[in-house]
Amino acid sequence: MAAHRSDARSLLRRDPEQVVDVLSAVPLFHVIGDEGILAVARAGRTAGYLRGQIICCQGDPGDHLYVVLDGLVEVVFTTEHGDEVVLNTMGKNGVFGELAVLDGSPRSASVVALEPTSVFMLSRNALLELMRTHPSLVDELLRMLGQLVRRLTEQAGDRVSLDLTGRLAKLLLELMAKHGKSDDLVLDRGLTQSDLAAMIGASRPAVNRALQSLIARGLVIVDGHAILIRDVEALRKCTGP
Repeated sequence: MAAHRSDARSLLRRDPEQVVDVLSAVPLFHVIGDEGILAVARAGRTAGYLRGQIICCQGDPGDHLYVVLDGLVEVVFTTEHGDEVVLNTMGKNGVFGELAVLDGSPRSASVVALEPTSVFMLSRNALLELMRTHPSLVDELLRMLGQLVRRLTEQAGDRVSLDLTGRLAKLLLELMAKHGKSDDLVLDRGLTQSDLAAMIGASRPAVNRALQSLIARGLVIVDGHAILIRDVEALRKCTGP
């Protein structure tokens, strides 16, 4: 237990310059310039989470915007029947919580740390003040919301137009682009088959069968939680013309 508390405290120790460096790489804050980014860093705070810890819960007040400083998180929607659907995963520089912050409604989904993760938190009041002093920030937030709607629309379309193997192939390619190691095309962020299943709206056994099919065709290799993509072009063909 003491070791866990020590790990959690270490996640909280973030040099202000490190926070500024991360915020500077986030497109949302480009429009407010260096001085604005420094002001944002001073106005917010950092928090650390261990693997499996909930950062924010579906239904909670949407009173903060979050930026991932390091680590990996997943955004999870829970249906009224208790089923979970993973809407997105994001690593360093990822931004979440913008929807609830803007409309003042409760969180529409939960966010969980998939590995030890540090986040920067900016209060809703601080963000609204930034929007008043930097009107161009509004345009950037609208662009982010547009991207969110497009991504969710595409996910809904994939469930209609692609079979399970195609959806899994597309997910692996997307995860590789976001979190993989481009030099050897390895995805090793500790995602389980249950995580993959939740992301594409399928059961774990069904995802296991689809993954075994990709392995049998020589497209991927699985070693524990690491997935080596052996043939990117062939995997893309699984997602349709």
